[in-house]
Amino acid sequence: MGTHRIAGLWAVLLTTLITLTGGLPAHAYDNPELLPDHPTPVIDLAKAFTDPQRSTLEKRLNDVEEATGWKLRVLTQYERTPGRAVKEFWGLDESSLLLVADPRGGNLLNFNVGDAFFALMPRTYWVELQTRFGNQYYVKEHGEDGAIVDALNAVAVCLERGGCQVVPGLPLEQWLWTFTTSAVGGLIAGFAAYPRKEGETVAWSWLLLLSPLWVMLFGVFGIAPVITRTSDILPIVRNGVGFLAGAIVAYLIAQATVGRRLNQEPES
Repeated sequence: MGTHRIAGLWAVLLTTLITLTGGLPAHAYDNPELLPDHPTPVIDLAKAFTDPQRSTLEKRLNDVEEATGWKLRVLTQYERTPGRAVKEFWGLDESSLLLVADPRGGNLLNFNVGDAFFALMPRTYWVELQTRFGNQYYVKEHGEDGAIVDALNAVAVCLERGGCQVVPGLPLEQWLWTFTTSAVGGLIAGFAAYPRKEGETVAWSWLLLLSPLWVMLFGVFGIAPVITRTSDILPIVRNGVGFLAGAIVAYLIAQATVGRRLNQEPES
């Protein structure tokens, strides 16, 4: 009898705990009381925008939806969130994009992407979009409002173009990376091209032998990311100059050091 009574008490206790702990997440993740009482594409619980900024953003998102048929929605939150209630409020479907801005994580931006978007922008696009505009450095420099607006503008541009494989625009840090790879590719090409034989100006066989390496550095990592993100010709010119400069420097140094030593070996 005592054993059955203790088991019954444990069952009651467990039931009570499950009921209490089960009720809290339901309230936290589905809280329609936080929803506005009027239709709007922006719910700014974290107060990331001023009233004029929010009005401008609402008009921008409504114009995009009217022009393209795609829904873009924004939810900013901090300690309070309507959670799953926004799905019914906005009628989110496969043609909807929900941007959730929450500064408590390592990255400000999170995207709930409808399946139909992946036909226009691949999954790698959304990863790049999040890392470019949601990182702490970008948010610190442009503000939470600027990060949100810039990310949405990039999406809107791609929708107007009929799709993108990469995020439009070439930030400074990304261009510096492409310039660096171009210069390194030039160094490899210049070293490969220095003459190994007397009377030779360019060692074409070595240049071709190492071409997979310097072509990948210059073409794949130095030029391709630029032309796919911007139509500006200046970054391409700069990367080309970096490649040529690296090639000339490596050619001259290799010719004056390794090349001279090779030419002197038969005489000794």
